[in-house]
Amino acid sequence: MTTLSLSKIEKRFGEVEIIRGVDLQIGSGEFVVFVGPSGCGKSTLLRMIAGLEPISGGELAIGGRRMNETEAARRGIAMVFQSYALYPHMSVYKNMSFGLETAKVPKAEIDRKVRKAADILQIGPLLDRKPKQLSGGQRQRVAIGRAIVRQPDIFLFDEPLSNLDAELRVQTRVEIAKLHADIGATMIYVTHDQVEAMTLADRIVVLRSGVIEQQGTPLDIYNRPLNKFVAGFVGSPKMNFLDVVVKSDSGGNATLDLAGSSIELIGAAGQAQGAKLSLGVRPEHITTGGEAEISLGKLSIIHVEQLGGQTIAYGRLADGQSLTVSLEGQRRIVAGDVLEAGIAAQNCHLFDAAGRRVE
Repeated sequence: MTTLSLSKIEKRFGEVEIIRGVDLQIGSGEFVVFVGPSGCGKSTLLRMIAGLEPISGGELAIGGRRMNETEAARRGIAMVFQSYALYPHMSVYKNMSFGLETAKVPKAEIDRKVRKAADILQIGPLLDRKPKQLSGGQRQRVAIGRAIVRQPDIFLFDEPLSNLDAELRVQTRVEIAKLHADIGATMIYVTHDQVEAMTLADRIVVLRSGVIEQQGTPLDIYNRPLNKFVAGFVGSPKMNFLDVVVKSDSGGNATLDLAGSSIELIGAAGQAQGAKLSLGVRPEHITTGGEAEISLGKLSIIHVEQLGGQTIAYGRLADGQSLTVSLEGQRRIVAGDVLEAGIAAQNCHLFDAAGRRVE
């Protein structure tokens, strides 16, 4: 197991700056997930760690040793790509053993490593098959197995589940989590899917436009987003944002105006009267029983999604602002219904005009 250190890492393509001074320390055996929208720089950052992209500035260290100029093959890293990149004419066994054969590892050791990896991934019965005889999930496990046999210091995953259907994504996600638990290796995983990030990570690193917006445990990110971008990106369905105006500020509390209704929040002081803020409300924290600590007013339902174990309702408040509500179980709600929406003060998030969290 190996540590990884990124210090002021930069990446430029000509005059275009893609990665902008990233600082990050990853502990030995940690599972870190890079998450963010397309174009945020997460895959570029991963490729720089792997040695597939040169570093424009800053320092990369693996196990305490500077690696900026070290070629990819000597970094002790194995990478699993979005595309399986298997040799179609080779068997599963040969695909997994090929790198070791090229490195002239003894045949007995190759066989031991391949079969051990196959046992871990439950693909032992598939070793004699060709890739075309495998499902997408099986091919991805072979690609992961090819990385395992190298016994790398660090595993890198670049959106490995993107080509799988929904059921296989869940199954393979569980297998990757179990793999980490079994071998305890340092792993860095790139995805745009915040559900994958929440379920796999010891620590999530949220990226936007080449900078780290926030990093922390999944629940830290979910419960205390530092800004409006992180709040809206992490969570499904995404967080609601309602326009509110500061009416008064006294005694450590702030009184806010939402479409003519007053809301008092503890610890939201320090905002000027008349300041425009965003009230963040997660869909699953909204109640519709009319007995909430804070009333959001009447919600007119315009669309309902019945998911079996969950009911998602989309509606508008009296002032026209949109609100999404996620309720457990199967609720008898249809378009045209009017509900009384509310929330507990402890589940409210406030953001200023620049998108920063207001404490």
